[in-house]
Amino acid sequence: MIGSINGKKVEFQDNETILSVAKRTGHFIPTLCEMADINHAPGTCRVCLVDMKRKNDPAHHIVTSCTTPMEAGMAVLTRTPKVREMQRLQVELLLADHNQDCASCIRHGNCELQDVAQFVGLQQTRYHYPHFYLQRSRDTSSPSVVRDMSKCIRCFRCVNVCREIQGVDALVVTEKGLSTQISVRDHLPLGSSDCVGCGQCILVCPVGALAEKDDIEEAMDYLYDPDMVTVFQFAPAIRIALGEEFNLPAGTNVEGKIITALKKLGADVVLDTNFTADLVIMEESSELLQRVKSSAPLPMFTSCCPAWISYMEKNYPEMKEHVSTTKSPQQCFGAIAKTYLAEKMEIDACRMRVISIMPCTAKKGEAKRDEFIKDERPEVDVVLTTREFARLLKREGLNPAELAPSAFDNHWMGDYSGAAVIFGTTGGVMEAAIRTVHKMVTDKELSQVEFTAVRGLENIREAAVDLGEGIGVVKLAVAHTLKAAGQLMARIKSGEASYHFVEVMACPGGCLGGGGQPRSKHAYQAAREERRQGLYAIDKEAPVRQSHNNPLIRKLYTDYLEKPLGHKSHRLLHTGYTDRKRLVRHTMKEIWQEIEERT
Repeated sequence: MIGSINGKKVEFQDNETILSVAKRTGHFIPTLCEMADINHAPGTCRVCLVDMKRKNDPAHHIVTSCTTPMEAGMAVLTRTPKVREMQRLQVELLLADHNQDCASCIRHGNCELQDVAQFVGLQQTRYHYPHFYLQRSRDTSSPSVVRDMSKCIRCFRCVNVCREIQGVDALVVTEKGLSTQISVRDHLPLGSSDCVGCGQCILVCPVGALAEKDDIEEAMDYLYDPDMVTVFQFAPAIRIALGEEFNLPAGTNVEGKIITALKKLGADVVLDTNFTADLVIMEESSELLQRVKSSAPLPMFTSCCPAWISYMEKNYPEMKEHVSTTKSPQQCFGAIAKTYLAEKMEIDACRMRVISIMPCTAKKGEAKRDEFIKDERPEVDVVLTTREFARLLKREGLNPAELAPSAFDNHWMGDYSGAAVIFGTTGGVMEAAIRTVHKMVTDKELSQVEFTAVRGLENIREAAVDLGEGIGVVKLAVAHTLKAAGQLMARIKSGEASYHFVEVMACPGGCLGGGGQPRSKHAYQAAREERRQGLYAIDKEAPVRQSHNNPLIRKLYTDYLEKPLGHKSHRLLHTGYTDRKRLVRHTMKEIWQEIEERT
Protein backbone atom coordinates (compact mmCIF):
# COMPACT_ATOMS: atom_id res chain seq x y z
CA MET A 1 0.00 0.00 0.00
CA ILE A 2 1.07 3.58 -0.65
CA GLY A 3 0.58 6.82 1.24
CA SER A 4 2.69 9.94 1.79
CA ILE A 5 4.65 11.55 4.61
CA ASN A 6 5.64 15.18 4.17
CA GLY A 7 4.75 14.95 0.47
CA LYS A 8 6.92 11.91 -0.22
CA LYS A 9 5.42 8.59 -1.22
CA VAL A 10 5.92 5.73 1.26
CA GLU A 11 5.10 2.05 0.99
CA PHE A 12 3.81 0.17 4.00
CA GLN A 13 2.22 -3.06 5.13
CA ASP A 14 -1.19 -3.58 6.65
CA ASN A 15 -1.43 -2.68 10.37
CA GLU A 16 1.75 -0.56 10.36
CA THR A 17 1.43 2.62 12.42
CA ILE A 18 2.32 6.03 11.06
CA LEU A 19 5.25 6.13 13.48
CA SER A 20 6.72 2.81 12.34
CA VAL A 21 6.41 3.81 8.67
CA ALA A 22 7.99 7.19 9.39
CA LYS A 23 10.93 5.63 11.22
CA ARG A 24 11.50 3.09 8.47
CA THR A 25 11.46 5.75 5.75
CA GLY A 26 13.64 8.33 7.50
CA HIS A 27 11.02 10.78 8.77
CA PHE A 28 11.77 11.74 12.37
CA ILE A 29 8.88 12.05 14.82
CA PRO A 30 9.71 12.79 18.49
CA THR A 31 8.61 10.26 21.12
CA LEU A 32 9.07 9.71 24.85
CA CYS A 33 7.11 6.56 25.69
CA GLU A 34 7.74 4.47 22.55
CA MET A 35 10.83 2.27 22.39
CA ALA A 36 11.68 0.31 19.28
CA ASP A 37 12.51 -3.12 20.63
CA ILE A 38 10.17 -3.64 23.58
CA ASN A 39 6.52 -4.60 23.27
CA HIS A 40 5.29 -1.48 25.02
CA ALA A 41 1.74 -0.15 24.71
CA PRO A 42 2.44 3.40 23.42
CA GLY A 43 0.40 6.58 23.48
CA THR A 44 1.10 7.77 27.03
CA CYS A 45 3.41 10.72 26.32
CA ARG A 46 1.29 12.26 23.50
CA VAL A 47 4.39 13.84 21.93
CA CYS A 48 4.41 12.00 18.59
CA LEU A 49 1.62 14.13 17.14
CA VAL A 50 1.16 14.45 13.37
CA ASP A 51 -1.32 16.05 10.98
CA MET A 52 -3.20 13.31 9.13
CA LYS A 53 -5.68 13.46 6.22
CA ARG A 54 -7.40 10.34 4.90
CA LYS A 55 -7.91 9.63 1.21
CA ASN A 56 -11.65 10.45 1.04
CA ASP A 57 -11.80 12.84 3.98
CA PRO A 58 -10.86 16.50 3.38
CA ALA A 59 -10.56 17.21 7.12
CA HIS A 60 -7.18 17.36 8.86
CA HIS A 61 -6.80 15.48 12.13
CA ILE A 62 -4.07 15.78 14.77
CA VAL A 63 -3.35 12.23 15.99
CA THR A 64 -0.69 10.31 17.88
CA SER A 65 1.40 8.57 15.24
CA CYS A 66 2.23 5.59 17.47
CA THR A 67 -1.41 4.50 17.79
CA THR A 68 -2.78 5.46 14.36
CA PRO A 69 -2.52 2.90 11.54
CA MET A 70 -1.28 4.09 8.17
CA GLU A 71 -3.91 3.80 5.45
CA ALA A 72 -3.80 3.71 1.65
CA GLY A 73 -3.85 7.23 0.24
CA MET A 74 -3.27 8.80 3.66
CA ALA A 75 -1.27 12.05 3.69
CA VAL A 76 0.75 12.74 6.84
CA LEU A 77 2.49 15.99 7.76
CA THR A 78 4.89 16.09 10.71
CA ARG A 79 6.00 19.74 10.84
CA THR A 80 2.94 21.96 10.41
CA PRO A 81 2.65 25.02 12.70
CA LYS A 82 -0.34 23.41 14.45
CA VAL A 83 1.56 20.16 15.11
CA ARG A 84 4.59 22.01 16.48
CA GLU A 85 2.40 24.20 18.67
CA MET A 86 0.58 21.19 20.16
CA GLN A 87 3.85 19.29 20.69
CA ARG A 88 5.30 22.29 22.54
CA LEU A 89 2.23 22.47 24.75
CA GLN A 90 2.40 18.77 25.51
CA VAL A 91 6.07 18.95 26.50
CA GLU A 92 5.36 22.06 28.55
CA LEU A 93 2.65 20.17 30.43
CA LEU A 94 4.99 17.23 31.01
CA LEU A 95 7.51 19.63 32.51
CA ALA A 96 4.90 21.38 34.65
CA ASP A 97 4.89 18.69 37.34
CA HIS A 98 8.43 17.45 36.67
CA ASN A 99 11.36 18.23 38.95
CA GLN A 100 13.35 20.65 36.82
CA ASP A 101 16.54 20.63 38.90
CA CYS A 102 18.35 19.44 35.78
CA ALA A 103 21.86 20.57 36.76
CA SER A 104 22.10 17.99 39.55
CA CYS A 105 20.25 15.23 37.68
CA ILE A 106 22.23 12.10 36.85
CA ARG A 107 20.86 12.30 33.30
CA HIS A 108 21.87 15.92 32.70
CA GLY A 109 22.90 16.25 29.06
CA ASN A 110 21.66 12.75 28.27
CA CYS A 111 17.94 13.20 28.89
CA GLU A 112 15.27 12.35 26.34
CA LEU A 113 12.89 14.94 27.80
CA GLN A 114 15.50 17.66 27.28
CA ASP A 115 16.06 16.40 23.73
CA VAL A 116 12.35 16.56 22.88
CA ALA A 117 11.97 20.00 24.48
CA GLN A 118 14.76 21.25 22.23
CA PHE A 119 13.29 19.55 19.18
CA VAL A 120 9.83 21.10 19.56
CA GLY A 121 11.35 24.53 20.11
CA LEU A 122 10.28 25.03 23.72
CA GLN A 123 11.94 28.21 24.97
CA GLN A 124 10.29 28.58 28.37
CA THR A 125 7.80 26.78 30.59
CA ARG A 126 4.82 28.84 31.67
CA TYR A 127 3.52 26.30 34.14
CA HIS A 128 5.25 24.91 37.19
CA TYR A 129 3.51 22.88 39.88
CA PRO A 130 6.14 21.66 42.39
CA HIS A 131 3.46 20.75 44.95
CA PHE A 132 2.54 17.82 42.67
CA TYR A 133 5.98 16.34 42.08
CA LEU A 134 7.29 17.04 45.58
CA GLN A 135 4.65 14.68 46.95
CA ARG A 136 6.16 11.81 45.00
CA SER A 137 8.64 9.49 46.66
CA ARG A 138 12.42 9.28 46.44
CA ASP A 139 13.57 5.79 47.37
CA THR A 140 17.23 5.05 48.14
CA SER A 141 16.64 1.82 50.07
CA SER A 142 18.15 -0.40 47.36
CA PRO A 143 21.95 -0.71 47.24
CA SER A 144 21.73 -0.70 43.43
CA VAL A 145 18.88 1.48 42.13
CA VAL A 146 17.56 4.92 43.11
CA ARG A 147 13.93 5.82 42.34
CA ASP A 148 13.13 9.55 42.19
CA MET A 149 9.49 9.83 41.18
CA SER A 150 9.62 13.63 41.14
CA LYS A 151 11.35 13.19 37.77
CA CYS A 152 9.03 10.51 36.39
CA ILE A 153 7.02 11.37 33.26
CA ARG A 154 4.86 8.22 33.53
CA CYS A 155 5.88 6.65 30.22
CA PHE A 156 5.48 3.18 31.82
CA ARG A 157 8.53 1.75 30.05
CA CYS A 158 9.99 0.54 33.35
CA VAL A 159 6.78 -1.31 34.31
CA ASN A 160 6.77 -3.05 30.95
CA VAL A 161 10.41 -4.18 31.12
CA CYS A 162 10.17 -5.35 34.73
CA ARG A 163 7.00 -7.33 33.95
CA GLU A 164 7.38 -8.52 30.36
CA ILE A 165 11.15 -8.90 29.93
CA GLN A 166 12.25 -9.83 33.42
CA GLY A 167 9.08 -11.36 34.86
CA VAL A 168 9.87 -9.78 38.25
CA ASP A 169 6.83 -7.46 38.24
CA ALA A 170 8.08 -5.33 41.13
CA LEU A 171 6.67 -2.07 39.73
CA VAL A 172 3.01 -1.05 39.45
CA VAL A 173 0.97 1.99 38.45
CA THR A 174 -0.88 3.60 41.36
CA GLU A 175 -3.33 6.51 41.86
CA LYS A 176 -4.89 8.41 38.95
CA GLY A 177 -4.88 11.80 37.28
CA LEU A 178 -2.06 14.10 38.34
CA SER A 179 -1.37 11.80 41.29
CA THR A 180 -0.54 8.85 39.00
CA GLN A 181 2.88 7.43 39.71
CA ILE A 182 4.98 4.32 39.33
CA SER A 183 5.17 2.60 42.70
CA VAL A 184 6.73 -0.51 44.15
CA ARG A 185 4.29 -3.36 44.54
CA ASP A 186 2.68 -3.51 48.00
CA HIS A 187 4.06 0.02 48.67
CA LEU A 188 7.31 -1.48 49.93
CA PRO A 189 10.70 0.23 49.86
CA LEU A 190 12.53 -0.95 46.77
CA GLY A 191 15.21 -2.62 48.89
CA SER A 192 12.59 -4.79 50.63
CA SER A 193 10.60 -5.67 47.53
CA ASP A 194 10.84 -8.33 44.83
CA CYS A 195 13.29 -6.07 42.95
CA VAL A 196 16.57 -7.88 42.24
CA GLY A 197 18.57 -4.80 41.28
CA CYS A 198 19.14 -5.84 37.66
CA GLY A 199 18.77 -2.22 36.48
CA GLN A 200 16.95 -3.01 33.24
CA CYS A 201 14.39 -0.37 34.21
CA ILE A 202 17.20 2.22 34.19
CA LEU A 203 18.12 1.34 30.62
CA VAL A 204 14.65 2.27 29.37
CA CYS A 205 13.88 5.27 31.60
CA PRO A 206 13.96 8.38 29.38
CA VAL A 207 14.72 10.74 32.29
CA GLY A 208 16.42 10.61 35.70
CA ALA A 209 13.57 8.93 37.58
CA LEU A 210 15.52 5.67 37.71
CA ALA A 211 19.28 5.57 38.11
CA GLU A 212 22.11 3.53 39.52
CA LYS A 213 23.22 4.48 43.03
CA ASP A 214 26.10 6.85 42.35
CA ASP A 215 29.33 5.83 44.12
CA ILE A 216 31.77 8.03 42.20
CA GLU A 217 32.58 10.26 45.18
CA GLU A 218 33.51 7.30 47.38
CA ALA A 219 35.83 5.99 44.68
CA MET A 220 37.41 9.42 44.34
CA ASP A 221 37.96 9.63 48.09
CA TYR A 222 39.98 6.42 47.97
CA LEU A 223 41.90 7.49 44.85
CA TYR A 224 43.05 10.71 46.50
CA ASP A 225 43.79 9.25 49.92
CA PRO A 226 47.59 8.80 50.14
CA ASP A 227 47.18 6.12 52.82
CA MET A 228 45.08 3.89 50.56
CA VAL A 229 46.24 1.47 47.87
CA THR A 230 43.55 1.39 45.19
CA VAL A 231 43.18 -1.84 43.19
CA PHE A 232 40.83 -1.59 40.22
CA GLN A 233 39.23 -4.48 38.37
CA PHE A 234 37.02 -4.25 35.28
CA ALA A 235 34.69 -6.89 33.89
CA PRO A 236 34.85 -8.39 30.37
CA ALA A 237 31.74 -6.56 29.15
CA ILE A 238 33.24 -3.13 29.98
CA ARG A 239 35.92 -3.19 27.28
CA ILE A 240 33.45 -3.63 24.40
CA ALA A 241 30.85 -1.10 25.62
CA LEU A 242 32.66 1.85 27.24
CA GLY A 243 33.72 3.21 23.86
CA GLU A 244 30.09 3.94 23.01
CA GLU A 245 30.14 6.73 25.61
CA PHE A 246 33.00 8.34 23.66
CA ASN A 247 31.60 7.99 20.14
CA LEU A 248 33.47 4.80 19.27
CA PRO A 249 31.58 2.01 17.46
CA ALA A 250 29.81 -0.53 19.67
CA GLY A 251 31.95 -3.62 20.18
CA THR A 252 35.25 -1.72 19.98
CA ASN A 253 37.76 -3.26 22.39
CA VAL A 254 39.13 -0.42 24.56
CA GLU A 255 40.82 -2.64 27.16
CA GLY A 256 44.24 -1.00 26.83
CA LYS A 257 42.74 2.49 26.88
CA ILE A 258 40.87 1.67 30.12
CA ILE A 259 44.17 0.68 31.74
CA THR A 260 45.75 3.97 30.66
CA ALA A 261 42.76 6.00 31.85
CA LEU A 262 42.77 4.34 35.29
CA LYS A 263 46.48 4.96 35.70
CA LYS A 264 45.97 8.61 34.80
CA LEU A 265 43.22 8.78 37.43
CA GLY A 266 45.77 7.63 39.99
CA ALA A 267 44.93 3.94 40.41
CA ASP A 268 47.75 2.07 42.12
CA VAL A 269 46.98 -1.34 40.60
CA VAL A 270 44.86 -2.07 37.51
CA LEU A 271 43.76 -5.66 36.94
CA ASP A 272 41.13 -7.61 35.08
CA THR A 273 38.12 -9.47 36.47
CA ASN A 274 38.89 -11.95 33.71
CA PHE A 275 41.69 -13.35 35.88
CA THR A 276 39.21 -14.46 38.51
CA ALA A 277 36.72 -15.52 35.84
CA ASP A 278 39.34 -18.14 34.98
CA LEU A 279 39.60 -18.95 38.69
CA VAL A 280 35.81 -19.35 38.95
CA ILE A 281 35.89 -21.81 36.05
CA MET A 282 38.46 -23.94 37.88
CA GLU A 283 36.33 -24.04 41.03
CA GLU A 284 32.92 -24.32 39.36
CA SER A 285 34.05 -27.02 36.93
CA SER A 286 35.49 -29.06 39.79
CA GLU A 287 32.26 -28.58 41.73
CA LEU A 288 30.17 -29.75 38.77
CA LEU A 289 32.23 -32.91 38.39
CA GLN A 290 32.02 -33.59 42.10
CA ARG A 291 28.23 -33.27 41.96
CA VAL A 292 27.89 -35.47 38.87
CA LYS A 293 29.98 -38.20 40.50
CA SER A 294 28.15 -38.04 43.83
CA SER A 295 24.58 -37.73 45.05
CA ALA A 296 24.76 -33.92 45.36
CA PRO A 297 21.74 -31.96 44.06
CA LEU A 298 21.50 -31.55 40.29
CA PRO A 299 21.19 -29.57 38.15
CA MET A 300 23.89 -27.19 39.30
CA PHE A 301 23.16 -23.56 38.47
CA THR A 302 25.84 -20.96 37.81
CA SER A 303 26.39 -18.32 40.49
CA CYS A 304 28.11 -15.44 38.67
CA CYS A 305 25.02 -13.23 38.25
CA PRO A 306 23.90 -11.48 41.49
CA ALA A 307 20.48 -10.52 40.10
CA TRP A 308 19.82 -14.19 39.32
CA ILE A 309 20.98 -15.15 42.83
CA SER A 310 18.60 -12.59 44.36
CA TYR A 311 15.77 -13.81 42.11
CA MET A 312 16.42 -17.41 43.16
CA GLU A 313 16.55 -16.55 46.87
CA LYS A 314 13.29 -14.59 46.68
CA ASN A 315 11.32 -16.90 44.41
CA TYR A 316 12.88 -20.38 44.58
CA PRO A 317 14.73 -20.61 47.91
CA GLU A 318 14.06 -24.34 47.99
CA MET A 319 16.50 -24.60 45.05
CA LYS A 320 19.40 -22.80 46.72
CA GLU A 321 21.32 -26.05 47.27
CA HIS A 322 21.39 -26.45 43.51
CA VAL A 323 23.37 -23.24 42.97
CA SER A 324 27.14 -23.44 42.70
CA THR A 325 28.80 -22.29 45.91
CA THR A 326 31.58 -20.61 43.93
CA LYS A 327 31.50 -16.84 44.35
CA SER A 328 31.25 -14.56 41.34
CA PRO A 329 34.45 -13.37 39.61
CA GLN A 330 34.01 -9.93 41.22
CA GLN A 331 33.96 -11.35 44.74
CA CYS A 332 36.70 -13.90 44.07
CA PHE A 333 38.85 -11.01 42.87
CA GLY A 334 38.28 -9.07 46.09
CA ALA A 335 39.04 -12.12 48.22
CA ILE A 336 42.25 -12.96 46.35
CA ALA A 337 43.40 -9.34 46.06
CA LYS A 338 43.16 -8.77 49.81
CA THR A 339 45.03 -11.99 50.62
CA TYR A 340 47.27 -13.41 47.89
CA LEU A 341 47.96 -10.15 46.01
CA ALA A 342 48.49 -8.15 49.19
CA GLU A 343 50.99 -10.78 50.37
CA LYS A 344 52.86 -10.90 47.07
CA MET A 345 53.03 -7.10 46.75
CA GLU A 346 53.83 -6.70 50.46
CA ILE A 347 50.82 -4.43 51.01
CA ASP A 348 48.88 -4.23 54.25
CA ALA A 349 45.44 -5.53 53.26
CA CYS A 350 43.87 -3.04 55.68
CA ARG A 351 45.11 -0.24 53.41
CA MET A 352 43.84 -1.88 50.22
CA ARG A 353 40.63 -0.73 48.57
CA VAL A 354 39.20 -2.81 45.74
CA ILE A 355 37.12 -0.83 43.24
CA SER A 356 35.15 -2.69 40.56
CA ILE A 357 33.94 -1.38 37.22
CA MET A 358 30.97 -3.53 36.25
CA PRO A 359 28.25 -3.63 33.58
CA CYS A 360 25.78 -4.52 36.31
CA THR A 361 23.89 -2.51 38.92
CA ALA A 362 23.21 -5.66 40.97
CA LYS A 363 26.96 -5.97 41.59
CA LYS A 364 26.62 -3.02 43.98
CA GLY A 365 24.26 -5.06 46.14
CA GLU A 366 26.42 -8.16 45.83
CA ALA A 367 29.45 -6.32 47.23
CA LYS A 368 27.42 -5.32 50.30
CA ARG A 369 26.18 -8.81 51.18
CA ASP A 370 27.09 -9.86 54.72
CA GLU A 371 28.67 -13.04 53.37
CA PHE A 372 31.29 -10.97 51.56
CA ILE A 373 32.37 -8.84 54.50
CA LYS A 374 35.22 -10.46 56.43
CA ASP A 375 36.45 -9.02 59.74
CA GLU A 376 34.39 -5.87 59.03
CA ARG A 377 36.23 -5.45 55.70
CA PRO A 378 34.31 -5.91 52.44
CA GLU A 379 36.00 -7.98 49.77
CA VAL A 380 35.00 -5.29 47.26
CA ASP A 381 34.78 -1.73 48.57
CA VAL A 382 33.13 0.19 45.71
CA VAL A 383 31.34 -0.80 42.51
CA LEU A 384 31.02 1.63 39.61
CA THR A 385 28.88 0.87 36.57
CA THR A 386 30.11 1.47 33.03
CA ARG A 387 28.05 4.66 32.96
CA GLU A 388 29.50 5.92 36.24
CA PHE A 389 33.02 5.22 35.01
CA ALA A 390 32.29 7.14 31.80
CA ARG A 391 30.96 10.12 33.82
CA LEU A 392 34.05 10.03 36.02
CA LEU A 393 36.37 10.05 33.02
CA LYS A 394 34.46 12.92 31.38
CA ARG A 395 34.56 15.11 34.46
CA GLU A 396 38.31 14.41 34.81
CA GLY A 397 38.85 15.39 31.17
CA LEU A 398 39.88 11.92 30.02
CA ASN A 399 38.70 10.56 26.68
CA PRO A 400 39.68 6.91 26.14
CA ALA A 401 39.33 7.38 22.38
CA GLU A 402 42.30 9.76 22.53
CA LEU A 403 44.49 7.69 24.87
CA ALA A 404 47.27 5.30 23.88
CA PRO A 405 46.63 1.77 25.18
CA SER A 406 48.60 0.18 28.01
CA ALA A 407 49.06 -3.47 28.96
CA PHE A 408 48.48 -5.22 32.27
CA ASP A 409 51.83 -5.43 34.05
CA ASN A 410 51.07 -7.27 37.28
CA HIS A 411 53.12 -10.44 37.77
CA TRP A 412 50.53 -12.24 39.90
CA MET A 413 47.06 -11.45 38.54
CA GLY A 414 47.78 -9.81 35.19
CA ASP A 415 46.75 -12.47 32.68
CA TYR A 416 43.56 -14.15 31.45
CA SER A 417 42.26 -16.61 28.87
CA GLY A 418 39.80 -16.19 26.04
CA ALA A 419 37.36 -18.32 28.01
CA ALA A 420 37.20 -15.62 30.68
CA VAL A 421 36.28 -12.90 28.18
CA ILE A 422 33.14 -14.66 26.98
CA PHE A 423 31.76 -14.58 30.53
CA GLY A 424 30.29 -11.27 29.30
CA THR A 425 27.76 -12.90 26.97
CA THR A 426 24.94 -15.36 27.52
CA GLY A 427 26.28 -18.90 27.19
CA GLY A 428 29.83 -17.74 27.87
CA VAL A 429 30.17 -19.16 31.37
CA MET A 430 28.82 -22.48 30.14
CA GLU A 431 31.18 -22.56 27.16
CA ALA A 432 34.19 -21.65 29.31
CA ALA A 433 33.29 -24.36 31.83
CA ILE A 434 32.86 -27.05 29.18
CA ARG A 435 36.32 -26.28 27.77
CA THR A 436 37.80 -26.99 31.20
CA VAL A 437 35.50 -29.81 32.33
CA HIS A 438 36.35 -31.73 29.15
CA LYS A 439 40.05 -31.41 29.92
CA MET A 440 39.57 -32.42 33.58
CA VAL A 441 37.68 -35.59 32.63
CA THR A 442 39.41 -36.74 29.44
CA ASP A 443 42.83 -35.11 29.85
CA LYS A 444 42.30 -33.82 26.30
CA GLU A 445 41.35 -30.42 24.97
CA LEU A 446 38.07 -30.07 23.07
CA SER A 447 38.77 -30.78 19.42
CA GLN A 448 36.77 -27.64 18.59
CA VAL A 449 37.46 -25.06 21.28
CA GLU A 450 34.40 -22.97 20.33
CA PHE A 451 31.48 -24.89 21.82
CA THR A 452 28.90 -23.21 19.60
CA ALA A 453 26.01 -25.35 20.82
CA VAL A 454 25.49 -22.93 23.74
CA ARG A 455 25.89 -19.76 21.68
CA GLY A 456 22.97 -17.75 20.38
CA LEU A 457 20.32 -15.35 21.63
CA GLU A 458 17.31 -17.62 22.14
CA ASN A 459 16.13 -17.03 25.69
CA ILE A 460 16.42 -20.73 26.56
CA ARG A 461 18.94 -22.99 24.83
CA GLU A 462 19.81 -26.64 25.39
CA ALA A 463 22.91 -28.67 24.53
CA ALA A 464 24.79 -31.80 25.57
CA VAL A 465 28.42 -32.87 25.75
CA ASP A 466 29.78 -36.41 25.95
CA LEU A 467 32.52 -36.64 28.56
CA GLY A 468 33.24 -40.30 27.95
CA GLU A 469 33.52 -43.21 30.35
CA GLY A 470 32.63 -42.63 33.97
CA ILE A 471 30.64 -39.45 33.26
CA GLY A 472 28.75 -39.97 30.00
CA VAL A 473 26.54 -37.32 28.41
CA VAL A 474 26.11 -34.13 30.42
CA LYS A 475 22.93 -32.19 29.63
CA LEU A 476 23.18 -28.41 29.60
CA ALA A 477 20.81 -25.44 29.51
CA VAL A 478 21.33 -21.70 29.15
CA ALA A 479 18.81 -18.97 30.01
CA HIS A 480 18.99 -15.20 29.82
CA THR A 481 16.40 -12.76 31.22
CA LEU A 482 14.75 -13.63 34.50
CA LYS A 483 11.45 -14.36 32.81
CA ALA A 484 13.20 -17.14 30.88
CA ALA A 485 14.88 -18.29 34.09
CA GLY A 486 11.48 -18.59 35.75
CA GLN A 487 10.13 -20.60 32.81
CA LEU A 488 13.13 -22.91 32.89
CA MET A 489 12.86 -23.32 36.66
CA ALA A 490 9.19 -24.32 36.32
CA ARG A 491 10.11 -27.00 33.77
CA ILE A 492 12.86 -28.36 36.01
CA LYS A 493 10.69 -28.44 39.14
CA SER A 494 7.82 -30.16 37.31
CA GLY A 495 10.14 -32.83 35.95
CA GLU A 496 9.46 -31.78 32.37
CA ALA A 497 13.18 -31.03 31.86
CA SER A 498 16.30 -32.59 33.35
CA TYR A 499 19.82 -31.14 33.21
CA HIS A 500 23.19 -31.46 34.89
CA PHE A 501 24.38 -27.86 34.47
CA VAL A 502 22.40 -24.65 33.91
CA GLU A 503 23.70 -21.15 33.24
CA VAL A 504 21.44 -18.21 34.10
CA MET A 505 22.10 -14.55 33.36
CA ALA A 506 19.51 -12.00 34.40
CA CYS A 507 19.98 -9.47 31.63
CA PRO A 508 19.13 -9.83 27.94
CA GLY A 509 22.26 -11.00 26.16
CA GLY A 510 24.08 -11.50 29.45
CA CYS A 511 26.40 -9.00 31.11
CA LEU A 512 26.92 -7.12 27.84
CA GLY A 513 23.28 -6.00 28.23
CA GLY A 514 23.65 -5.26 31.95
CA GLY A 515 21.73 -2.52 33.71
CA GLY A 516 24.90 -0.47 34.16
CA GLN A 517 25.88 -0.39 30.49
CA PRO A 518 25.59 2.62 28.14
CA ARG A 519 22.03 3.45 27.19
CA SER A 520 20.73 3.85 23.67
CA LYS A 521 17.87 6.32 23.21
CA HIS A 522 14.77 4.84 21.60
CA ALA A 523 16.22 1.31 21.43
CA TYR A 524 16.49 -1.04 24.41
CA GLN A 525 19.16 -3.44 23.09
CA ALA A 526 20.58 -1.48 20.17
CA ALA A 527 24.24 -2.55 20.50
CA ARG A 528 23.78 -6.10 21.77
CA GLU A 529 25.04 -7.96 18.69
CA GLU A 530 28.07 -5.71 18.19
CA ARG A 531 29.10 -6.13 21.82
CA ARG A 532 28.64 -9.90 21.60
CA GLN A 533 30.77 -10.21 18.49
CA GLY A 534 33.38 -7.98 20.12
CA LEU A 535 33.75 -10.46 22.99
CA TYR A 536 33.94 -13.47 20.69
CA ALA A 537 36.62 -11.69 18.62
CA ILE A 538 38.81 -11.18 21.73
CA ASP A 539 38.42 -14.85 22.64
CA LYS A 540 39.29 -15.95 19.13
CA GLU A 541 42.50 -13.91 19.10
CA ALA A 542 43.60 -14.86 22.61
CA PRO A 543 46.85 -16.85 22.83
CA VAL A 544 45.32 -18.96 25.63
CA ARG A 545 41.66 -19.91 25.28
CA GLN A 546 41.05 -22.24 28.24
CA SER A 547 40.99 -21.21 31.89
CA HIS A 548 43.09 -24.17 33.02
CA ASN A 549 45.88 -23.07 30.66
CA ASN A 550 46.24 -19.60 32.20
CA PRO A 551 49.79 -19.78 33.63
CA LEU A 552 49.04 -17.31 36.43
CA ILE A 553 46.04 -19.36 37.55
CA ARG A 554 48.31 -22.39 37.74
CA LYS A 555 50.80 -20.35 39.76
CA LEU A 556 48.05 -19.18 42.12
CA TYR A 557 47.14 -22.78 42.92
CA THR A 558 50.77 -23.86 43.21
CA ASP A 559 51.82 -20.97 45.45
CA TYR A 560 48.69 -20.35 47.46
CA LEU A 561 45.42 -22.21 46.96
CA GLU A 562 46.90 -25.70 46.43
CA LYS A 563 43.93 -27.14 44.49
CA PRO A 564 40.33 -26.43 43.40
CA LEU A 565 37.84 -27.15 46.19
CA GLY A 566 40.72 -27.34 48.66
CA HIS A 567 40.56 -25.99 52.21
CA LYS A 568 41.89 -22.53 51.40
CA SER A 569 39.92 -22.10 48.18
CA HIS A 570 36.76 -23.21 50.00
CA ARG A 571 37.33 -20.54 52.66
CA LEU A 572 38.11 -17.74 50.19
CA LEU A 573 36.12 -18.56 47.07
CA HIS A 574 32.90 -20.27 48.16
CA THR A 575 29.72 -19.08 49.85
CA GLY A 576 26.11 -20.00 50.69
CA TYR A 577 22.66 -18.55 50.00
CA THR A 578 19.70 -17.28 51.98
CA ASP A 579 15.93 -17.75 51.96
CA ARG A 580 14.64 -14.28 51.12
CA LYS A 581 11.12 -15.30 50.11
CA ARG A 582 8.53 -12.81 51.27
CA LEU A 583 5.95 -14.18 53.67
CA VAL A 584 3.10 -12.26 52.03
CA ARG A 585 2.69 -12.75 48.29
CA HIS A 586 1.25 -9.94 46.28
CA THR A 587 -0.62 -10.87 43.10
CA MET A 588 -4.40 -11.19 43.00
CA LYS A 589 -3.96 -14.68 41.56
CA GLU A 590 -1.97 -15.74 44.63
CA ILE A 591 -4.45 -14.11 47.00
CA TRP A 592 -7.37 -15.97 45.38
CA GLN A 593 -5.40 -19.22 45.44
CA GLU A 594 -4.82 -18.77 49.16
CA ILE A 595 -8.54 -18.06 49.75
CA GLU A 596 -9.54 -21.15 47.76
CA GLU A 597 -7.08 -23.33 49.69
CA ARG A 598 -8.48 -22.13 53.01
CA THR A 599 -12.10 -22.75 51.98
